Amino acid sequence: MIKLAKIPNLTELTYRSIKQNVLDGTLGELSRLTEESLATQLGISKSPVREALNRLEAEGLVCIESRRGAYVRQFSAKEIRDLYELREMLEVHSIDTATITPKLLSDLSASITRTKKHLKLGNKLAHIEEDLRFHALITAATGNAELSRVLENVQQKSLLCRSKSYELSATTAPVAHMKIFQALKDENKKEARLAMREHIVFVRERLLATFNPSN
Repeated sequence: MIKLAKIPNLTELTYRSIKQNVLDGTLGELSRLTEESLATQLGISKSPVREALNRLEAEGLVCIESRRGAYVRQFSAKEIRDLYELREMLEVHSIDTATITPKLLSDLSASITRTKKHLKLGNKLAHIEEDLRFHALITAATGNAELSRVLENVQQKSLLCRSKSYELSATTAPVAHMKIFQALKDENKKEARLAMREHIVFVRERLLATFNPSN
């Protein structure tokens, strides 16, 4: 890891550095994350590392246990099924209840453009974050703050799954997002719901195919 400058936003930088290393596979599943080791690698004190790990635990990327310490979370096949089943229900509902405005369509189009750019540059973390943004834009358009909060929580918990699915299905994201966008632009919510469902199910099935039957 690259050592970080000691500036006021150090905790945020620490969080993003560890998160990127988790999502890009540098810190693999079940990797132990000790405050001392990470602080030494980053050239900082343990305090911002501790705060960053607590934040990553809240997002579902890291597990912290009293005797075992912190380690990168590992999802089971069942957990992936459960997360993506919940995502499917919430996001299809979001399509149904979203208010489609020129601003929303413009934002979705810009998001698709950025996704293509991140893919071209091979920027995995930026691609994942943009994917989250695209889906969050639609949910926000429902005007239901509680729905947005719940879906954001589900999305954060599925980040590790998204990291894995990047190699399996990242190149299909712009195509899937464009189908959703075009259907919304055409005021065809039935087609938009179908496109959203197909998008989520496709990624889920590609992920589950990487697991052994015993999972």
